[in-house]
Amino acid sequence: MITVSIFALLLFLIMLDLPIAVAMALTAVAFFVGLGNISLLTMMPQRMYASTTGFVLLAVPFFILAGNLMNTGGVTNRIFGFARTLVGHIPGGLGQVCVIGECILSGISGSALADAAGIGQVMHKAMVDSGYKPKISAALIAAASTIGPIIPPSIPFVLYGALTGVSVTELFLAGFIPGFMMAATMMIALAVMAKRRNLPKEKRATLKQLWKSTKEAWACLLGPVVIIGGMLIGWFTPTEAAVVACIYAMVLGFWYKDLKWRDLPGIFWVSVKQTISLLFIVAAAGFFGWLTIHQRIPDQIIQNLTSMSVSPFGVMAMIMVIVLILGFFLEGNAIFILTIPIFLPIAQKFGFELVNFGVVMTLLIMIGNLTPPVGMCLFAVSSFSKVNVATLSKEVLPYLLGILIVTVLCAYYPGISTSLSFIIK
Repeated sequence: MITVSIFALLLFLIMLDLPIAVAMALTAVAFFVGLGNISLLTMMPQRMYASTTGFVLLAVPFFILAGNLMNTGGVTNRIFGFARTLVGHIPGGLGQVCVIGECILSGISGSALADAAGIGQVMHKAMVDSGYKPKISAALIAAASTIGPIIPPSIPFVLYGALTGVSVTELFLAGFIPGFMMAATMMIALAVMAKRRNLPKEKRATLKQLWKSTKEAWACLLGPVVIIGGMLIGWFTPTEAAVVACIYAMVLGFWYKDLKWRDLPGIFWVSVKQTISLLFIVAAAGFFGWLTIHQRIPDQIIQNLTSMSVSPFGVMAMIMVIVLILGFFLEGNAIFILTIPIFLPIAQKFGFELVNFGVVMTLLIMIGNLTPPVGMCLFAVSSFSKVNVATLSKEVLPYLLGILIVTVLCAYYPGISTSLSFIIK
């Protein structure tokens, strides 16, 4: 009963349009007071602070900064140009360029919102100018932006590693195949749509044009190799890799002369605000998570599932449904931080591979980024495309189906995500 009451109050506060961090903190305070444990509130500052001090979490602000530097420093445009000469001629034309561009950019930025807001604006203008309807362009950009957090580096993977103790390097490695599978499903869906809607495509690039775009973008293309390769070889940790990503993005920006010294204060300030917002959620979730542990909620759920003789197959299905439902109401990182402390003991009890479980959870919250009324990527793209969220929600359905298929496959065939683990073992 207490478990239901806790989550009912949390949902009620969220429906009142309170920020998720405030809702979680107020729920925890209310129940500690209501249960007569007022003295435990003295632990609130300590619990909130402790939740944000993990070494792995240091990577988060640096990956956010790297994404902002990249979008300002001309990296996005050059990668877009390279992808355009590479796949612009196949059915779907610039739409396929968008998907390929996101795959490449994901090696520097680990944020779906950063990708949607950064490369999204560049690609949307190009696609509309080439004859794409704004709704088609905007929907594809929103969907493609979800590839970024799956192909490493990834902010959700960093958060999962901090919450569970699972190797972030292993998580990064596990994201490659599912990420490219996502890209493949989107490209296939777009190709089918291109033939039905007669979407424009470009002329096949000449070898000269391909060579020119490669020369302009080679340093950008080298970035993911340096960052990901450095981690796999052992040159630096994921946290240090985030710093390397920042330095690399800054050097590229000054080298291309698209980044000016006067731009840096604004970029730093935006990155600080984004970091504070995310870490505030982490801090509040730390205190809320302590409430769930204090009330033995994970243990109760495990006991109930065991008594019901639910199979691991069924447990995984239930977790997926819960996270998908939460995705309608909560921001992705908030879902992550809220549910992992509850689901982790369940995953361990039923023998789930924890690295793969992190991949599945990340895929699920990416679906949440594309589902209204709180689909953050939908809102980010809607803000510059001027296409309303309701229209975007319909147009994005084919891509959502593709991501869902990849998620189910990874959930029940862990080898898809863990097959590359031999590289670091």
